[in-house]
Amino acid sequence: MINEKDLAALSYDEAPKMVTKVPGPKGSEVLEDSFAYESMARGAGRYPMVYAEGKGATVKDPDGNVFIDITAGVAVNSVGRLHPRVISAMQEQMGKLLHAGDMSNIKRTELAKKVASVAPPGLRDNCTTYFTQSGSGAVETAIKFVRSITGRSQIVAFHGAYHGVWLGGNSLTTGDQYRKGYGPFMPGVIHLPYPYCYRCCFGLEYPSCKLQCAKYVDYVLNTPYTGADDVGALIIEAQQGESGYVPAPPGYLEIVKEACEKHGALYISDEVQAGAGRTGKMWCIEHYDVEPDMITWGKGMGGDVSMAGLTLRKDLAEKVADYSQPNTWAANAMTCAASLTNIEILTENDKALINRCAELGEEISAQIREAAKDIETIGDVRGKGLMIGIEMVKDKESRTPLDGDTMGGLMMDLLNKGIIMVPCGRYGNVFRFMPSLVLTREHAHKATEIFLDAVKKV
Repeated sequence: MINEKDLAALSYDEAPKMVTKVPGPKGSEVLEDSFAYESMARGAGRYPMVYAEGKGATVKDPDGNVFIDITAGVAVNSVGRLHPRVISAMQEQMGKLLHAGDMSNIKRTELAKKVASVAPPGLRDNCTTYFTQSGSGAVETAIKFVRSITGRSQIVAFHGAYHGVWLGGNSLTTGDQYRKGYGPFMPGVIHLPYPYCYRCCFGLEYPSCKLQCAKYVDYVLNTPYTGADDVGALIIEAQQGESGYVPAPPGYLEIVKEACEKHGALYISDEVQAGAGRTGKMWCIEHYDVEPDMITWGKGMGGDVSMAGLTLRKDLAEKVADYSQPNTWAANAMTCAASLTNIEILTENDKALINRCAELGEEISAQIREAAKDIETIGDVRGKGLMIGIEMVKDKESRTPLDGDTMGGLMMDLLNKGIIMVPCGRYGNVFRFMPSLVLTREHAHKATEIFLDAVKKV
């Protein structure tokens, strides 16, 4: 059982507290320099606030405004910002060793063993981990390893996928803003429909659809003359992130995994955004009866520091040539110490924090669904744990996505009320509820009430 008072001590108790409009005078000065000296190609380059301090599930800007952060640094700070135990572990390690190159260090090996012990079924205590600094790096490594292991060059990915923005990962990703003007991309990628039930491309409804979208994956992989004749792997998010927080419906991934096995293709579960306890289980794939051959992970596993990796079955790892994938800066001893502590906090006391995530997520989802009955602009509420997508529409009947200007106005309205929420989705019309798992119930319900009050006025 998690003590709410203990969680409250991790965050600023006065949040939300607004003393200026956003951005305030000091924040505006920083933003002016940022726009002048930094590339705005980064994802949130022109986001109109500046982070100055962080604590738990709350942050401050340079002008003294205090916010409830419903983004967790884009699903990164699972145990909150500056968790005292994580900071203590980092400080202790900083006095011993930081950089060790690609060579072994004590914390690196400890982390590899820890990841093996908490990996999903099929990989648990039967896996090898390759460390990287980001989820993009993990996906790039997966692509390279798949080719070496299988001798095949094709990879199946899905509409709505986000697997990074480097060359290989960007070839798997389908967001227009990441692709337009950057082609040509890596050949051999086959994109198939993801089960976006609210906007089914087949015009069907779950469960009467009998999972035709999953059967279509099987058709493409295991029917002659479909062009899928050299598929080495299929990569999929059990709950898509950037395209709108869309979870796969029950039964879908099981059919997809069976189709992979028939074809002889490896199954890669991308857990970069949905892993580290965010969906109410350590890994999102654990909500399904599927054993992946590989997982890519990152974000919440490192929290305040950069840590990511590719974890694959031992028998597959043995087929990858030694010395074929150097990475000088991966698995710094301090980042490993931080990641080890993050995992300990998430999994201790029989995964109490992760179990609370499932419970609190259901509370918030239920609160929004109940209110949505009387709010014409909330079209769908979906997701698992504290990975909740709220799809905004002009009206429930047409399901026309709410336009960008209105979404931007809502985001600024929330920001000026001390709530940091950012949109995602194929149409940019999905607000995502993805706070730190240490968010108190008081802050969670306060943020939800402020959000609902804002959307009622649209």
